[in-house]
Amino acid sequence: MSRFYVGSEVGQLKKVLLHRPELSLRRLTPSNCEGLLFDDVLRVEQAGKEHDAFQQVLRDNGVEVFLLRDMMAETLANPEAKSWVLDRQVNPLRYGHALAKDVRSFFEEMSDKDLASHLIGGLTVAELNSSCGSPTLGVMNQTDFILDPIPNHLFTRDTSCWVYGGVSVNPMAKPARKRETVHLRSIYKFHPMFKDADFHTYFGDEDRNYELSTIEGGDVLVIGKGAVLIGMSERTTPQGVEHLARGLFKTGQATKVIALELPKLRSCMHLDTVFTQMDIDCFTYYPDIMRDDIACWELTPGDNEEIVFTSVKDGFVKAIARALDLSELRMIPTGGDIFEAEREQWNDANNVLTVRPGTVVTYERNIYTIKNMEEAGINVLTIPGEDLGRGRGGARCMSCPMEREGI
Repeated sequence: MSRFYVGSEVGQLKKVLLHRPELSLRRLTPSNCEGLLFDDVLRVEQAGKEHDAFQQVLRDNGVEVFLLRDMMAETLANPEAKSWVLDRQVNPLRYGHALAKDVRSFFEEMSDKDLASHLIGGLTVAELNSSCGSPTLGVMNQTDFILDPIPNHLFTRDTSCWVYGGVSVNPMAKPARKRETVHLRSIYKFHPMFKDADFHTYFGDEDRNYELSTIEGGDVLVIGKGAVLIGMSERTTPQGVEHLARGLFKTGQATKVIALELPKLRSCMHLDTVFTQMDIDCFTYYPDIMRDDIACWELTPGDNEEIVFTSVKDGFVKAIARALDLSELRMIPTGGDIFEAEREQWNDANNVLTVRPGTVVTYERNIYTIKNMEEAGINVLTIPGEDLGRGRGGARCMSCPMEREGI
């Protein structure tokens, strides 16, 4: 039986879920990219080659790589799973009865692999080629999407996050990403690798409106020793943090959550765009955002499944050091002068994926920050990111660890 456990940010990484760019990114255009939460359009073939290089670096470092579309196709091979997924994405309330019937039939006749591609990559009116006469269809153009593409699946970190012995299947903040959660829920519920595995599900695995309780994995750092660091950002709310903390404490999987208030800015959309862990005592950070005066709370278990909230007075750095039983942390800033540092932060210099203590994967373009890391004794493995980086996500954003050793 497979084991799913993520005990830290820096222990040896063993299993990871990635998504290689494909149909959803080919459908990204200058006119739709903003609505689909991208700042630019990518050269998909080049982005694919860069992603292949990322996969290879991980495999070369002892990491087993799983790809989302393959996992989806293998999940959809189960008729119960296919029905479960389609029930949640193709229904009369979304399309009206006539069109919903045609869309459902069209999808049910596809191969599992093609269905996985279209659930992620979208479906156009022309591809459906329906003659149902529905007014819903009548007001659409041939190139309009009946099912929108989900290019943000590239960032597998956000949709679900493994924390110690369980997973949070995250209610996403933006409408363009909400269907991602259905796909990850189906994988963890039906895929043969997970179906009989022993793990907790902390949050997000219900058919309901989560209202303001949203959380995304880029804000969640499993810093180790029973502690979790969570940023309250543009996408993760205090309400979401509290719900995840309850799930962690109720199952006994964590003993402390440290919550940080972040600016609600696109440039620091998630905590891991300005702060990640590279070794047990070493972090990369962007000084303009990660100042020691940012508001910080410690959440700990109380009586009767209540949570004790304590405002941190001596800064988040000391709070993290306390949680890790360390006297101090090594804090490595984004490199270069004020202009170079801002450019490199925008290009995900601080968004590194640690594969084992002191060894990280990052985009080769961030030369000044890499220099700072190497001078601090960090082994830096570089990957190309001229096109992948246009999606505003680095190696950590593009990876969902499913098994990693603790510290």
